[in-house]
Amino acid sequence: MTKAADNAVDNASGIAIPDSRLAQEITELVRDTESELLFNHSSRVYLFAAATGRRRGLAFDPELLYAGAMFHDMGLTPAYSSAHDRFEVDGANAARNFLLQHKIADAEIDAVWTAIALHTTPGIPQYMHPIVALLTNGVEMDVLGIAYEQFSDEERAAITAAFPRTKDFKEDIIQAFYDGIKHKPETTFGNVKADVLADKDANFQRVNFCSVIRNSAWRG
Repeated sequence: MTKAADNAVDNASGIAIPDSRLAQEITELVRDTESELLFNHSSRVYLFAAATGRRRGLAFDPELLYAGAMFHDMGLTPAYSSAHDRFEVDGANAARNFLLQHKIADAEIDAVWTAIALHTTPGIPQYMHPIVALLTNGVEMDVLGIAYEQFSDEERAAITAAFPRTKDFKEDIIQAFYDGIKHKPETTFGNVKADVLADKDANFQRVNFCSVIRNSAWRG
């Protein structure tokens, strides 16, 4: 992101990408590993998450939230994808290993690990550490459009100008999810409570993740 874009985001949302040495190294690693699609998505996730935290008056460490946001989809990349673990766990493990090398405290690493591991598990993160809750908020905003109207037009415009969404982001991100997990379909097993409802209620209909993405408030 250019300095001008950084200033535009900062002016619109009061949030900027962390500029510490740790954050710079995270940026470099993720940019070199992920596609532009995922890198920009992860950057937007941080900005939406941090803006949410600021709006709610939550105390959080920007570096730790940035680490969680930038590593949250690393498990979709060939370099960090394991043979049998969920991609969320792969990303969490990658973040943990990186932060351990930088002598980050165990409790802080645990918060980042948990945030990444649970970012596709709605209904739980909002009751946990702010890093955990906010990462899920950022992901849900950028992918699903949840809380879309809680951001001003200026905030959304500044963030997406700095880290653009592709013209057909909804389909592109679904494809990126598929490409990252298709070799280990057994890891996609969801919440077992859905199976209970399906077994007991003939009228129960599962919520389709892809339909939520396609029907979100985002235009592309």
